[in-house]
Amino acid sequence: MKIIGIEHVQLAMPSGEEQLARDFYSRILGIPEVPKPSELAKRGGVWFESQFLKIHLGVEIDFRPARKAHIAILVEDLHSLVAVMRDSGYTVIDDEKLPGFFRVYVADPFGNRIELMERLK
Repeated sequence: MKIIGIEHVQLAMPSGEEQLARDFYSRILGIPEVPKPSELAKRGGVWFESQFLKIHLGVEIDFRPARKAHIAILVEDLHSLVAVMRDSGYTVIDDEKLPGFFRVYVADPFGNRIELMERLK
């Protein structure tokens, strides 16, 4: 047995808020939306996938955001993304130095914590 990677990450979201998810994950972060399989689409939520990353948002009836647990996404040109997020009204929190990285935190529209990291050259 050998674990070979992570296929996707799922985050929770409240019911009926798919457009907010699209605005953040697709418009701001630039991760394309992909259709959910029809049987799963009935449950609500929305999926975003690129060549290197899959984030699925699923509806949770008793939704509570993940404020400490989080995903960390590698980004190129993080300074530009930070500017876009701030211009769009998101609060971006700079983090302590991690050797070899520039990193920040932002909450998605539902309060889920997202870490964004860029490798320093």
